[in-house]
Amino acid sequence: MGSQPLATNALGRQLVVEFYDCRREKLDDLEGIEAAMLDAALASGATVVEKVFHRFSPWGVSGVVVIAESHLAIHTWPEYGYAAVDLFTCGEEVDPMKGFEVLRAELGAGSMSVVELKRGILPGLTGHAPHKPPAMARESEVV
Repeated sequence: MGSQPLATNALGRQLVVEFYDCRREKLDDLEGIEAAMLDAALASGATVVEKVFHRFSPWGVSGVVVIAESHLAIHTWPEYGYAAVDLFTCGEEVDPMKGFEVLRAELGAGSMSVVELKRGILPGLTGHAPHKPPAMARESEVV
């Protein structure tokens, strides 16, 4: 049986990204990673709700940006010049590829691997599916 293209009537898109040969000093910079992830969320057209980042000892950063449309997550291994990134968005107005491009440039990745998944392919789902919480979430301040 031949492969079939993924349905376009999904609730969301998820990019699973492997960045290789990144600038090691950037991967260990908590503030720089946080800024790059927030820039990626905004470039995607997402609404930032919350953020949490942590620097590990002796090196490495992990963080999550919760967006009204899902999340962006990163885990870095500076000693290998490697970062694992997950860009999961819902709705038609948000484009995770724009966030991917921001992160590729910010991390200085020499090579990468990207897999795109369609999430929430539900029977009977056609056209636009509502996904965004009420305006209160869109207007919240980032801590």
